[in-house]
Amino acid sequence: MERRGEETHITTEEARGGEGLNVVRWVLLISLVLAIGALTVIWVTGALTTPQ
Repeated sequence: MERRGEETHITTEEARGGEGLNVVRWVLLISLVLAIGALTVIWVTGALTTPQ
């Protein structure tokens, strides 16, 4: 952090308040894949057990 008169200048990392590890992206991606997989299993199971 750097002060110039009344102005405060901070770096991007300080403003962000953490590290950019992309953890949220991985959680969202894994959740999406699991949701699509679960819905596919439900759909296929329902299609196979329904009489034609």
